Amino acid sequence: MSRTVDARGLSCPQPVILTKRVMDEKTGDEIITLVDNPTSLENVCKLAKSQGYRFTVEELGAVQHIHMLKESAGLNVEPALPQNIAILVKSQFFGEGSDELGAVLMKSFLYTLTESVSRISHLIFMNSGVYLCSEGSPVLDYLREFERQGVQILSCGTCLDYFSLKEKLQVGEVTNMYNATEILLNAGKTIVF
Repeated sequence: MSRTVDARGLSCPQPVILTKRVMDEKTGDEIITLVDNPTSLENVCKLAKSQGYRFTVEELGAVQHIHMLKESAGLNVEPALPQNIAILVKSQFFGEGSDELGAVLMKSFLYTLTESVSRISHLIFMNSGVYLCSEGSPVLDYLREFERQGVQILSCGTCLDYFSLKEKLQVGEVTNMYNATEILLNAGKTIVF
């Protein structure tokens, strides 16, 4: 039996997330993901390899069919995740260069995090990162999903004051540098971007 994931017309990270959801069901069925762009093809193939799947690609017109079958049990041992991960977000943009691209990447990154199996305990927003927790942010739904999952969302009070956003905070709580530093120092793993 096979399961089909139709990811045609979808951009990163959707094809990977949809495929990973089917993989997580661990039915043993062949998974066939349909994609129609080179980036999705490459990313789904990387996912298949990282999850211990053998895969072949069949091109049918403009659509690639990625056929995936789980290798024998025991070949892919997932590493243990740290008990808690604290993420420090220093900007409303992901990376440097184009702000427009950075906004797209940030939205994609936060969405991908909401769909991943992890043990994120805290998301801490500093500097212009506090814009992401404020009125008009394009990622408020993702941050609310984190809260629903039990992740503590914290925004720097000094930063909110600096950007005149304290009254516009839509998700999470106000924090200070001392509290944020304590969380980061005591986390099992810290990610800063």
